[in-house]
Amino acid sequence: MKFSIYSELQSWPGRTPQQLYGEVLEQIVNADRLGYDAYSAIEHFFFPKFGASPDPLTMFAAAAERTREIRFRTLVHVLPFHNPAVLASRIAFFDVLSNGRYEFGVGRGHGWIPPKAGVPIGETRAIYEEGLQILLDALEQERFSSNGKYFQVEDAHIVPRPLSDKFRISLGGTSDYTYRLAGEKGYAMVVPPLLPYEALREQLDLYRATAREHGHEPDIVWIHACYIDEDSDTAKREAETMMRGFLKGNASVLLENKDELKSKEELEGAGYGFYASGIMEQLSDMPYDEMIEKDIVWVGTPQDVIDRIEAVREVCDGLTEISITVNPGGVEHWKAIKAQELFAAHVIPHFRSGTREKEAALA
Repeated sequence: MKFSIYSELQSWPGRTPQQLYGEVLEQIVNADRLGYDAYSAIEHFFFPKFGASPDPLTMFAAAAERTREIRFRTLVHVLPFHNPAVLASRIAFFDVLSNGRYEFGVGRGHGWIPPKAGVPIGETRAIYEEGLQILLDALEQERFSSNGKYFQVEDAHIVPRPLSDKFRISLGGTSDYTYRLAGEKGYAMVVPPLLPYEALREQLDLYRATAREHGHEPDIVWIHACYIDEDSDTAKREAETMMRGFLKGNASVLLENKDELKSKEELEGAGYGFYASGIMEQLSDMPYDEMIEKDIVWVGTPQDVIDRIEAVREVCDGLTEISITVNPGGVEHWKAIKAQELFAAHVIPHFRSGTREKEAALA
């Protein structure tokens, strides 16, 4: 089992971008010291309450100079808004600078981004598919060409070549297409935060079945917002604002920009039906105690969080990594550091020391 940290870099009033990014860099350095396997950041544009993170590679370049072991991961590079050959060059460049400590995800991005980026929403999947093939060719082959609809590449090569022979690539999203593609390619599948296992069971079953059909083992990364204190009541009291903020931030675009979004029919026709379903808006209004009880967020003592992870592990075949979000909703910096520290001190050792297996043997 691997353990990582995931951040959307939600930017809320009262904290300047300089403060936000400075605190995140300190959190990355702390995570490296504590032994987390990776630090992941979303790539997200235009809507800061959801995520003010338009270029994770720039942030990771700053963090790479201050860290030793931790790996960096972008979740995800949104391919419809990139030239894939140029993006491959940037990925390779950072892979060299970080001494091979980079992995990444790819995707179409959120359904509210295309109109702001000037990309036809109905063409995002086709651009994504064509761009993904060019990206892979550029990273894996010395020379590559493409004669597609959106990109015509003539006998190109990227400089420098990446250090990594094979990147761990992740997909994230809510469509059956994404889960099927991840299985076919042997990619990791990153589960969206805020959703309990039952909401994703059918799609994860599809991923597992497709992966094994194509000779791959499932590689599932489970993301959840998490806050810990040695006293349960203290944890719940200190985490309430941040957890409410996390849910509000994830739904903020839908709640605050309804007039600017595409119609339900257009979203569904482009494969973005999740954004027209109303699920995110409903979650944002969920009572705080219900968020915890229904496994939308993890809040409590270290043992409470261990129990939550054990419950997921029991039902989720192919689970390889737990990724916690500790800085959502404009949370104070000290709380993010505290959550990282307590999770590393109490939760990670439970799974890495064989405690689970010892307890099972004694039962």
